[in-house]
Amino acid sequence: MNNKIFYIVSFLLVVLLLSGCSSQSSVQKTTAKRDKSVTHIYLIGDSTMADYTRDYEPGKDYMKVRYPITGWGQVFQPFFMKDSLTNMKPGIATDSVAVIDRAHGGRSTRTFFQEGRWRYVYEHLKPGDYVLMQFGHNDSSEKHTERYVNIEGYKEFLRLFVIQTKQKGANPIILTPVARNYPWKDGKLQNVHGEYWQAPIDVAMEMNVPYIDLNKLSMEYFTHKGQDFTTNHYFMNFPENTYEAYPKGQKDNTHFQPEGAKAVASLVYQEFKKIITTQKK
Repeated sequence: MNNKIFYIVSFLLVVLLLSGCSSQSSVQKTTAKRDKSVTHIYLIGDSTMADYTRDYEPGKDYMKVRYPITGWGQVFQPFFMKDSLTNMKPGIATDSVAVIDRAHGGRSTRTFFQEGRWRYVYEHLKPGDYVLMQFGHNDSSEKHTERYVNIEGYKEFLRLFVIQTKQKGANPIILTPVARNYPWKDGKLQNVHGEYWQAPIDVAMEMNVPYIDLNKLSMEYFTHKGQDFTTNHYFMNFPENTYEAYPKGQKDNTHFQPEGAKAVASLVYQEFKKIITTQKK
């Protein structure tokens, strides 16, 4: 099945390449015309990035059925208040930014594409917009065959997202998968993502697009905070009867509590700001 997927995606890439992508100069010209409109930042990825207030349990009270689980994309919008945008030129020249979080739990690059989730983003992209893509958690899960993607397939889908983003005159930024809260060794958080850490970097360098090494940044940040603090304040670990949605407590070292989501969102924001203010001059 993986070989079949590889060939399908490769064919799509060839078609897209033949259709041509918008040039950088035309993108910049178009962006300049949108000075008083809105720049959209689309987030595509998995549960660590998702917005649990609207992406899960439709019609139900988030505070009762899911809180405190929080994806870092859920708390990304507050970093783009109007008074902060003056420090983001020339990358963002509009008067406002709207973060559109399309990440969804359990999705790999392949299932995100197959379910039409990427199609929604592609159809709504405008010149000057951004797409931040963070996968890897589910792509690497061999025990879940419905979502697993081998390394080559993982790279091919990332290439597809990059090519189609550029085709619409928008700006792709690849992220490595955020760290899990294990394993720890000698007081330092270690890499749990294997080759799925390096693969997004390889694609970014190959295609000459910016990337954020969120795995490295988050490992270093959590190490600085220490294992106990990180476990109890950042990840979903707490005793029973602490929150209504989790009467039996929780032991989850993948997903974030609000404090952890905000910390990761801040790491992404700082790197995003560096990218857009230095690479588009």
